[in-house]
Amino acid sequence: MKKVHFVGIGGTGISAIARLLLERNWQVSGSDMNASPYFDAVAAMGARTILGHDPDLAIQADLVVRSSAVRDNDPEVKAAMEKGIPVLKRSEFLPMLTKENDVIAIAGSHGKTTTTAMLIHLFLQAKLDINFILGADIKSLGKNAQSGSDPAFIIEADEYDYMFLGLSPLISLITNIEYDHPDFFATPEIYTQAFVDFANKTRPEGKLLVCADDAGIHEMLSNSNLLTKEIVSYGFEPDSDYQIVNYSAYPGGQSFQLSIGRCMNAGPFEISMPGRYNVLNATAALAAAHLYGLDLMEQKEALHIFPGTSRRFDLRFENENWLVFDDYGHHPRQLEQTIKGARQLYPDHTIWAVWEPHTVSRTKHMHNEFSRALEHADQAVILKLFGARENADGYKLESFINEENQYRRHYLPENEMALNYILKNKTGKDLVIVFSAGKGPEFSKMLSERLSKEHNND
Repeated sequence: MKKVHFVGIGGTGISAIARLLLERNWQVSGSDMNASPYFDAVAAMGARTILGHDPDLAIQADLVVRSSAVRDNDPEVKAAMEKGIPVLKRSEFLPMLTKENDVIAIAGSHGKTTTTAMLIHLFLQAKLDINFILGADIKSLGKNAQSGSDPAFIIEADEYDYMFLGLSPLISLITNIEYDHPDFFATPEIYTQAFVDFANKTRPEGKLLVCADDAGIHEMLSNSNLLTKEIVSYGFEPDSDYQIVNYSAYPGGQSFQLSIGRCMNAGPFEISMPGRYNVLNATAALAAAHLYGLDLMEQKEALHIFPGTSRRFDLRFENENWLVFDDYGHHPRQLEQTIKGARQLYPDHTIWAVWEPHTVSRTKHMHNEFSRALEHADQAVILKLFGARENADGYKLESFINEENQYRRHYLPENEMALNYILKNKTGKDLVIVFSAGKGPEFSKMLSERLSKEHNND
C-alpha cells in the first residue's frame, strides 16, 4: 500500500502523518475545506491537494484516512466506502505507521505539545535520526513531523476521538489529567478511563511515566482497571523518582536540578520559558530521554537552547512598550498558568488576555473555570466564539461580563473593535497574550502590524 488520501489534510495531526509518508516516498493526496500553513506545506512537498471535496481523488487511493472532524456523510468518505476502499481514523492507521518502532508517546490534558517538542529537540541534539509527529512546528525546524532511520518514534498522543489508543508505546508519558472535550467525553469519569486505557496500551517491557504532582494522575493510578506496569514518576513531590530540587525563577528563565532515585543529582538545567508548569514539562522530557538511554548530563545545553514551538507563548511582536504573544491555550488551566508565567517574567507590564473561546460545549461547561482564569489578567478581551466542529447554538458570551468585572473584562467580538480598545487603553508597558485554538493568529498579526505601523510613524 503506497497511495493514501487524507480528508482534512490541513489539520495539525493529519498533515503531520501526510508529511511523514511523503518523506517515506508514499503517494499522498488530500482535501480540506480551508487553506492553512500545514495544507500549503504538504502541497509544496508533493501531495496532490484540493480545497473542497473531490470524491474522484479519494477513490484513486488504496486507503483513506480522515480527521476526527470528518463524519460518515462526507462525500469523499462515502465514495471510498462505496468502492470498498478502507476508511480509517488516525487511531486505526497509527499501528501501521509505528509497528516497527520504539514509540515514546506523550499524552495529557495540558503540556503535551511542549513536552513532546522538548523531547524531540533532545533526541535531535543527541544526533539521533528519529521519527516524530507533533501538534505544532518546532521553531528551529519549521515542521511538525519527520521520518527517520532511528527506531525511536516520538509522538504527541491526543486523547480526542481516542487517537492515542492506536499506539503501543515503549514509554507512555502522561503529563496531567484534567477534564476536557465535553463534546466527546460525556463525564470526567469517561475521560479519565480513556487515560487508563492508554496506559494499558504500554508494551509489557515498557514504562509508564507520570507526573507525581497531578491530582488527576493520582485518581488514574487508583483505578482498579489499571494493569500493573512499571510506573515511574516525576515532579516537585518528594517521593518522585525524578524529583525537581533547587528550583529558582529569575527574569528571563528558570533553573532546577533533578534528584534521581534519591541517590544522585543531575543538572542544573535551565529553560528560558515562564511558569513552573514548563519546569514540569522539561522534567518529563528529561526523564523520558533518560529512560530511553540518553545521558542526562549531556542534555543540559540542549535543553537550554530549546527554541520553543509555534503558538505556545510565541512572541510575535516586541518593542519598548509592547509585547504580543500568540498562544494555543483553550482550557482554563492553560490560560491561568500562562498568565501567571507571563507575570513572573514581566512583573512591570499590564497583562491583557485576549481570548477566543473554542467550542460551545467547552465554554459553557467550564464557564466558571474560564471566568476565574481571566481574573489573573489585568484586562481581558473576549472575542467571537470559534465553534470549530459545533454550532454556536445561541450561546451568549456576554454572560462573562457583570458589574464586578465590567471595567476589566470586555466582550468585543469583532477584531477591529478589540484592536481599537486595546490601543486606546494602553498603559505604556503592555503585554498581550492572544489565546486561541482557532483564528487567533489573525488577530495577533493585525495587532502586530498596527503596533509596528504606529511605532514607525512616531
